[in-house]
Amino acid sequence: MNDRPVCRALRLALAALAALGLGGCATAGFYLQAVQGHLGVMARARPIEAVVANPDTPADLKERLALVLRIREFASRELALPDNGSYRTYADLGRPAVVWNLFAASEFSVEARQWCFPVAGCVGYRGYFDRGAAERFAEGLRLREGLQTWVGPVPAYSTLGWFDDPVLNTFVRWPKAELARLLFHELAHQRVYLRGDTAFNESYAVAVELEGVRRWMDARGDPAAGEAYARSLARREAFLAMLLAHRSRLSALFREPIDDAAMRARRQALDTQLREAYAAFRVQWGQPAGSDRAAVPFDGFDRWFGDVPNNAQLASVALYNEHVPAFQRLLAESAGDLARFHARVEALARLPEAERLRVLAGGAR
Repeated sequence: MNDRPVCRALRLALAALAALGLGGCATAGFYLQAVQGHLGVMARARPIEAVVANPDTPADLKERLALVLRIREFASRELALPDNGSYRTYADLGRPAVVWNLFAASEFSVEARQWCFPVAGCVGYRGYFDRGAAERFAEGLRLREGLQTWVGPVPAYSTLGWFDDPVLNTFVRWPKAELARLLFHELAHQRVYLRGDTAFNESYAVAVELEGVRRWMDARGDPAAGEAYARSLARREAFLAMLLAHRSRLSALFREPIDDAAMRARRQALDTQLREAYAAFRVQWGQPAGSDRAAVPFDGFDRWFGDVPNNAQLASVALYNEHVPAFQRLLAESAGDLARFHARVEALARLPEAERLRVLAGGAR
């Protein structure tokens, strides 16, 4: 499920040394692991042409890297995304994720806890290159502050143009459309990034990836692949719609003037409804009714869903999808001209927050 989250905190690699004295030992340790982790990734990067020319490179990897370069050229030529050195190198990290993002929320809130950093601004998560470190920090938040937490793997992140981001082993063998989606998403972050507004940044990048993949699939003229991707996209959107509806119900509940015991009882009832909705979702998308999830796993949905998503998981979903319809509307109003669309988003990012949110909600500009 969580294949979209990007670690903005890694942008600190240029500013971390100056920032180490700003927040005590714990903050210094976080910055240091960000710098060391990112530099470790960059040290492994090799030009794709050199990797492909190496006789020891597996044939399937050569084919995939050649595909990446074609997708990369399409992104700049057809989607008005940055034409730079990003995704023209390859790094094998020897692990399944590049970073792990930690999300947190309180018991009676579905809003993500915010952390503020130099350069990147305030974001709704913390990114760690070591999963154990992320989980230890999450445990501390649970014990010290009673927060609900979730740690999710991240296949890629954007340095927002500060570095030439490499292609990674963590995603290079994904299905073709999913690979294109990820590259378009990360390059979009290099085109527009609004400091301190995660929902704006991620929703914009999701809108770009959706339109980009649609155009890329049309250009390839591969109906079978297009149909497979359309089904995958419809399934993912149905899953997200179910989760966002549950989050909306919880948000309304948490605003009610009732005591904690009543709040928890109502929450349990809503969680039961979500479990039932998820069981129906599995059947709708081809899983046997009443099947044991362990025996018949359903892609990554079962693993992400668990027994029922906690507030931190639901907060992460909202961060990446809250404004997607608004950006799709802006694209339609731009008559499908992506250069014009990006320019409108750049102008929108310069507005005061209240005015920006009004425009995203459908107000005139």
